[in-house]
Amino acid sequence: MTMPKNDNEWKKKLTPEQFKVLRKKGTEAPFTGKLLYNKKSGVYTCAGCGLPIFASDKKFDSGTGWPSFWEPIKGAVEVKEDKSLFMKRTEVICKKCGGHLGHVFNDAPQTPTGMRYCINSCSLDFDKEKSKKISLK
Repeated sequence: MTMPKNDNEWKKKLTPEQFKVLRKKGTEAPFTGKLLYNKKSGVYTCAGCGLPIFASDKKFDSGTGWPSFWEPIKGAVEVKEDKSLFMKRTEVICKKCGGHLGHVFNDAPQTPTGMRYCINSCSLDFDKEKSKKISLK
């Protein structure tokens, strides 16, 4: 798949909200995302490029208003320091297309890793069949 190279190409591929989040590092409103309450088995993929990002068995309810995961699929994301909004956070980025997915925090002691990947629902798609086709380990 050929990745869009500029904003106009991305705008043709993505919804306005997806463009704002994935390409301009925006954030969707809490408790509004289409995948927040999804409990189906499958794989969450990047809405920008389709790369598998999270397995459904790594999702948990953090009560924060965004889908939360305790671990991404190996090699799917990069993290980067984010000093915007007068605070220090760690941004989560799709390894394939560079799309902004959300942020990761080390405030989830109830998970095996202690991590909470707080991800914008609109930056993800869900594929209930993909988990059968790829290795999630």
